[in-house]
Amino acid sequence: MRALLTRAWIVRHLVALTLVAAFLALGWWQIGRAAGGNSLSWAYAFEWPVFALFVVFLWFREVQQERRRGAGPAPEPEAPPQSAAGFGRPVRVPAAPARPADDDPELAAYNDYLAWLNAHPGARPGDYPGPRPA
Repeated sequence: MRALLTRAWIVRHLVALTLVAAFLALGWWQIGRAAGGNSLSWAYAFEWPVFALFVVFLWFREVQQERRRGAGPAPEPEAPPQSAAGFGRPVRVPAAPARPADDDPELAAYNDYLAWLNAHPGARPGDYPGPRPA
């Protein structure tokens, strides 16, 4: 929750609040113009609140993504042992194949990058803590 109280997030909260208030005020203004006889203002009177709802939607989605990112990846449950043909003695399946020796450092860096992305399914490529592969 503290991640949503950083300087950048406080600015985002204030911008979202300001935009919603401005869009709702513009919608109210258009209702007044429409009541005064400007028929085109009826469309704008409904359009500005839609813009405000869109800002609320974007703000909510970004907050949810930040909370998920702050929680970290959830531990994956261990897969149950598999059995041959559905009965009999369970057969253990190895978690991952053995990696060959990496002679090429560029290939090794790229493989590390891909392994990190696989281990963090909710992360974006820009979140990778290591050096970017070429």
